[in-house]
Order: sequence, then C-alpha cells, then structure tokens
Amino acid sequence: MISAGEFRKGITFELDGDVYQVVDFQHVKPGKGAAFVRAKIKSVMSGVTKELTFNPTERFARAHIETKEMQYLYNDGQLYYFMDTETYEQLPLDKEAVEEAMVFLKENDNATVRFYKGKPFEVLAPNFVELEVIQTEPGVKGDTATGATKPATVETGATINVPLFVNVGDIIKIDTRTGEYLSRK
Repeated sequence: MISAGEFRKGITFELDGDVYQVVDFQHVKPGKGAAFVRAKIKSVMSGVTKELTFNPTERFARAHIETKEMQYLYNDGQLYYFMDTETYEQLPLDKEAVEEAMVFLKENDNATVRFYKGKPFEVLAPNFVELEVIQTEPGVKGDTATGATKPATVETGATINVPLFVNVGDIIKIDTRTGEYLSRK
C-alpha cells in the first residue's frame, strides 16, 4: 500500500479498477485548512491523463510493474519495434508508449520497457546517452562569460540547450531524465 503523501514521479498505483502512474505531483499546505496532494496521473492502459486532488493519508494498492531490457530495432512509420535480447522475440509498440524515449534512442540502442500484467505501456531511454550534434549555430567568440547556451539538434531529432563551444559533429552526453547537456567528448 502507498499513501498519497508518498507520491513521486513514476510511482504506479491502482485506483477505481485501473492502474495509474504519477506524472507530476505537488504537496500543498495552505495557510488555512488541511494539506492535500495535487497530482497529475496517467492511466497506463488507456493513456488518459487527469488531475486529481488527494488527502495525503489516502491509501492505494501499489501496482506491480515488470521491466525488461529490450533493444530498439526500427520504426516502420506507425509502429516501433523492440527485441527481447534473451528470447529474440520482437515487440511492436505504438507511438504513445514510446514517445518520450524516442527523442534519445537510435536504432540498436537498449531501452527499458515497462509492463503491467504482460501489456507494455512505457519505454524508458537509458539515463545517459551520447549523441552527435547535427545542427547548431556557431558560437560567438568572447560571449562565454555569462555561461550562455544555444539550441542544438542531435541525430535523433531532439533539441538540447548546449554551451556556446559545442559545434556540429561533436558527440555530447545527455541526461535523458531532464534533457540536459552534461559534457562533450
């Protein structure tokens, strides 16, 4: 069991016969009245997102989520194909399940696929990836004292804010959880 006061991003729980994942949450302690938890939750089965308010002491059953390391193979235009590295079985997934991870995944990269009762519902990219910069504006010499950044597009299509010294062709390390630049190789 989990209480609403223990909500964190990514936690899954059962509510009204469905399984929900916490997308965002906020603990609110108003000046008057009791504290409450405002949460944005997403159904792992249907993908429907809603915002609800909970009493911090409300308790819910935790949902048992299985995870499996799989390799991203290719996209045929509609479906994204992942392969189980142990059984070599291929799993086609639709865009909703892979949307957030695909901006950081290249073909043949490994990803974590999350399942509830055997049904896949989410793909997570590795925490850190190294990608090549394919487009960015050249940095202006002498404009580095402010720690300024500029947008750069990497080979997967993601746009990341990078320091001015990063150029086209550089390999950069990115934290996929926040989408932030970490370092240049």
